[in-house]
Amino acid sequence: MYISTRGNYDPVSASKAINLGMVPAGGLFVPEEIPLLSEEEILSMKGLSYQEVAQKIISLYLDDFQEKEIKECVTKAYNSANFYHPLIAPVVKLKENTYILELWHGPTAAFKDMALQILPFFLVKSIRKIGSNKETVILVATSGDTGKAALEGFKNVEGIKIIVFYPYQGVSKIQELQMSTTDGNNTYVVAVKGNFDDCQGAVKEIFGNREFNQLLAEKGYDLSSANSINWGRLLPQIVYYFTAYLNLLQQGEISAGEKINYVVPTGNFGNILAAWYAYKMGLPVNKLICASNENKVLTDFFHTGIYNKNREFKQTNSPSMDILVSSNLERFLFEITGHNSTRIKEWMEKLNKTGEFQIDNLTKTEIDKIIYADFASEKETLTTIKKVFSDFGYALDPHTAVAVKVYENYKASQGDNTKTIIDATASPFKFNTTVLEAIQGSESITNQDEFLLLEKLSRIIDKPIHPALKDLDKKPVLHKTVCSKTEIKTEIEKILGL
Repeated sequence: MYISTRGNYDPVSASKAINLGMVPAGGLFVPEEIPLLSEEEILSMKGLSYQEVAQKIISLYLDDFQEKEIKECVTKAYNSANFYHPLIAPVVKLKENTYILELWHGPTAAFKDMALQILPFFLVKSIRKIGSNKETVILVATSGDTGKAALEGFKNVEGIKIIVFYPYQGVSKIQELQMSTTDGNNTYVVAVKGNFDDCQGAVKEIFGNREFNQLLAEKGYDLSSANSINWGRLLPQIVYYFTAYLNLLQQGEISAGEKINYVVPTGNFGNILAAWYAYKMGLPVNKLICASNENKVLTDFFHTGIYNKNREFKQTNSPSMDILVSSNLERFLFEITGHNSTRIKEWMEKLNKTGEFQIDNLTKTEIDKIIYADFASEKETLTTIKKVFSDFGYALDPHTAVAVKVYENYKASQGDNTKTIIDATASPFKFNTTVLEAIQGSESITNQDEFLLLEKLSRIIDKPIHPALKDLDKKPVLHKTVCSKTEIKTEIEKILGL
């Protein structure tokens, strides 16, 4: 069963939690208990395919799904039509003790595909299980990558409409075109004059607006979410932490039971939270390294115990991490405090009212045992891309570069030589201007067409352009709506004809 982080909702089944997306009264769903795997059970998965491991991990959390239903979801999501690498999420050795987990081989060239290819199948089955005859409206706030991955996963899915909100002029040109050229008879994309937190805040508010939800219900609609506030989105991300470990075992890079570090570039805290769940399930983890860009609200929080979003919002060269309110931190704090919903409610109310809250020393001590946090500046991000390409011939996207730089800081300060896997969250082609600027200098991209730059990057790094990005500029722009942050609810009403 799934319970609310704020203790304000009766426990629900997995399918109900996936269908609702977030707790209607405010808060997020988490599993009542985390399944624990023995070392033998983990080792028994060595040599299995990504799909087989996914079935095993996912089935531990979805009690009300039959085995054949989970197999069907996994098979439809992770296949050669959707992913351009046979291993789905391959691990590449960068240098001694350092490995890159490539999570960008899916249909939109970013790690969000790992979850958003399977979530639509979870959701359709969940709707049937709870016997709903309403049309489901998926609301998505995106800082760039989730939007396209969700649109791609949900387009033309019967009984579902998907509406994506992204910050106007706050994503890369390629990210914007990926969204605005999306076809499908049920897809809607709206640019919002504001930042990601404005989009996310408005969407959360709509989920918590009982009157509006009542109106939607009367008109035959249910709301749900494809952001990582939805457990069905977070769950599939746990899988690749297991497969990455098993890959290293298979390659003889680590021995059975050997602890490793994971470095995760983080904005909304979902991806690193999935790593923490894998650790709590028994995966041998030494340290989880949380990497932020100059919007370093998480770094400051882990250093001081004070979460403070009252600060300047910066648009950086790693835009998918330009976030000041990390939604999934609520789940992490709920787990780390031993399910203390009273305290979580109090902290979240303070955050809502004053923009900050402070955790107690005991909670901070617990967190320090597993999490290390740091950030990288925009300049350091560019320098890291250049250095890694020059030293190893490997092209990093800016978000992954943030993670590599933070890992270097970690090693220098902690002297820890534990074998380490770094999440690569996007293809370098997705942020081609930044990657080229890093490798060849800013003059190489000045007044250049972004799509000619894709060809140029392909030649320089000697890799084919990611299929998701090829010929994107030749597709018609189908979505042109722009609104202010106060008009988001109005736009939803217009789209749904309320």
